[in-house]
Amino acid sequence: MGVADAPHARAGGGGPLDGVWRMDGYGTVLAVDGRALREYQTTAVSCLPGDVARATGRPGSYEAGGGVLTLRPAADGDHARLSANQDVGHRLLRRIAALPKACTVPPASSGPLAAFDVFWQSFEENYPFFAAKGVDWRGVRDRYRPLVHADTTRSELYALFGRMVTPLHDAHVAVQDGDGIYGVGRPGTVLPTPELDARVKAFVRERDLVGASHVQDFADGRITYADLGAGHGRLGYLRVSGFTGYDPHDRSYVAQLAALDRALDTVFTPARIRRLHGLVIDLRVNGGGSDALGIHLAGRLTDTPYTAYAKRARNDPADPAGRTRPEPVPVTPARDPRYTGSIAVLTGGSTVSAGETFTQALIERPGRTVRIGRPTQGVFSDTLVRRLPNGMAAWLPNEEYLTRTGRTFDGTGIPPRISEPVFTREEFAKGRDSAFDRAVALLRRGL
Repeated sequence: MGVADAPHARAGGGGPLDGVWRMDGYGTVLAVDGRALREYQTTAVSCLPGDVARATGRPGSYEAGGGVLTLRPAADGDHARLSANQDVGHRLLRRIAALPKACTVPPASSGPLAAFDVFWQSFEENYPFFAAKGVDWRGVRDRYRPLVHADTTRSELYALFGRMVTPLHDAHVAVQDGDGIYGVGRPGTVLPTPELDARVKAFVRERDLVGASHVQDFADGRITYADLGAGHGRLGYLRVSGFTGYDPHDRSYVAQLAALDRALDTVFTPARIRRLHGLVIDLRVNGGGSDALGIHLAGRLTDTPYTAYAKRARNDPADPAGRTRPEPVPVTPARDPRYTGSIAVLTGGSTVSAGETFTQALIERPGRTVRIGRPTQGVFSDTLVRRLPNGMAAWLPNEEYLTRTGRTFDGTGIPPRISEPVFTREEFAKGRDSAFDRAVALLRRGL
């Protein structure tokens, strides 16, 4: 039975998960049957089909995009929890009687005005940071909607959407049309690119790792480890340029996790752990990826369980202050060899997304940890990808990552405890790496 033809929550003959579920937050309805889990992206003015995850054959298990979704019903049968193996936390679901009527009929229009209205409404109902950014989103609609008409070209609409979101300066906000993606980051920062990553990696090897031993790349070059030279004491250097892309032949989360563990097993041997006096973790160019991989790495850096952060999402389309209940995200010590000594974490404006959530996970790490460099980019949320009726898409965040005291670092980024320049033009020109040198000096003194 097709999902659109199965509106009743407990149709006869279906499994306990079959039916229609509304997600708390995220503007999403899920239709589930024995073959697939289908997403519908909803706003007050629209319902558009989203992704489809295919059943794996295991109860409540679905696969899409290299990740595995797991759906587990509560005892009452009317609530459930959805998790993704590449993400942290869960999403809560409530059973509803049927798909919303708008989800069962084609969109009334796919023209420029319809695309504008869904674009604007998606931010209006989901984006949490308008007040913090000082942006009057309703004023944005009043300014730009009169410029859209039936003859507005696709390129004109794409440019207009870009003008609408530019004042947010949010690296998790983007407008997509095919291969074209428009977005901007926090002023005064440089977003990570393959070119920047390659330049910095070469600079570090030629400048910071002179005299180092056991210099080795892992995970398709995304991770580098070195034992620093004798002049630096018994210190290690671990560079992580992202939390994704570790296995170029298999993009599944399972393959990425396996590649990470192979690297960490080689780095954190019992002999090296006994020898290390301190560890530099370099995240200054980190393009993000999977939060779960960052939490997994954090588990190699502690022998005491602790809470990395709590995660909540915007949850009331009509109330910008409405949020889901914060869900703590735990760090569990790994069974494998762990390094629990002093750590200096290097960050900067090119530390983005999962690079930042990993940095945040280390704030509460038991043991001596210090952050050096510049503030991170300031984007933490998983990214909602909202399809528009004309085939374009909007990317936006809808979550906050909270510290133990309830603070978020969205917009401002996580500040360093010790400020040093990071890959400035002057640093490059003079062959300096002030943040690295400060980290080494502090670690040699035991922080």
